[in-house]
Amino acid sequence: MSSRRLAVALTTAVLIALGAGACESGGSQSGSASGGKIALLLPESQTTRYEQHDRPLFEAKVKELCPDCEIIYSNAQQDQSRQQQQAEAALNNGAQVLVLDPVDGAAAATIVSLAKSKNVPVISYDRLIQNAPVDYYISFDNERVGQLQGESLVNRLKELGKTSGDIVMINGSPTDNNAKLFNKGAHSALDTSGFKTVPTPDFFTPEWKPENAQRFMEGQISQLGKDGFVGVYAANDGTAGGAISAMRAAGITPVPPTTGQDAELAAIQRIVNGDQYMTVYKAFKPEADKAAELAVALVKGEKPSTDRTVNNGAVEVPSFLLEPQAVTKDNIKDTVVADQLYTVEQICTQTYTAACQAAGLT
Repeated sequence: MSSRRLAVALTTAVLIALGAGACESGGSQSGSASGGKIALLLPESQTTRYEQHDRPLFEAKVKELCPDCEIIYSNAQQDQSRQQQQAEAALNNGAQVLVLDPVDGAAAATIVSLAKSKNVPVISYDRLIQNAPVDYYISFDNERVGQLQGESLVNRLKELGKTSGDIVMINGSPTDNNAKLFNKGAHSALDTSGFKTVPTPDFFTPEWKPENAQRFMEGQISQLGKDGFVGVYAANDGTAGGAISAMRAAGITPVPPTTGQDAELAAIQRIVNGDQYMTVYKAFKPEADKAAELAVALVKGEKPSTDRTVNNGAVEVPSFLLEPQAVTKDNIKDTVVADQLYTVEQICTQTYTAACQAAGLT
């Protein structure tokens, strides 16, 4: 090869290399501008909040903050093995952040370990993942939830002139760490109240299923008698609905004061109608919004700071804990209606017209 031809060849090679480098650099910048992949892994649809509120609110906030971000969504339908598979699929699909609401807070540590092996951060959403190096935790003060339930129940019983008697306690799923926190908070209010919780040891409702709570309540009615208890502590609105169905079927009228949680529409209607005494409203929008903000920040390589931590058995997890609120017939308008969770029209269907008028909703 002549020296001239060699010089041309070398120059061409250099230009090709520079061009390739420029293309690679441009591609990287374009990828950064186009956002990233965020996996949202929810535990079940038994509780209406996840599909009706958490998912759409989270997705809307992510799209607002990062229009080009892709959301990989899965619901485990209360199956831990399925959630493990969904997490693996999301990671294989290139998820850069996992927002994980675990079916089983202990078993989900395996998912965290897998994500960490791929340098993917994990946000523990609503339920705390235990004994794992979780990056962030976003939820409500769950002991406070139980405390609100217990205090509201005791106060209502005293308003009714009762100062002692048995309270049937129906806790949440034994695999949900939040259920243990609700239970702890409730006991802090109930154990010194003069009332007694039954049975012993405490009953935890498998999979949070209303039908499981209903069967348990039927057994308690058989053991205690129709008037053998003064109130029912139910950890959420689904278990409250199951317990109330059992009491109604047994001919118990009026239904003793019964607690709940999640401000489900059916529960709000039961409260209006006098079948359920209270629920705990956990404003889903700020929780979902915060999770979305954290996820987008992590995709962008940022590390948001917080001045609060929660120990999950392995690490002090940087945490954002929101304040729950008790809802009774007296403040429905000022809480779930004011926050546009439900309209008066949604609550006050034909079945509840008279009850809504009496409650001052219409």
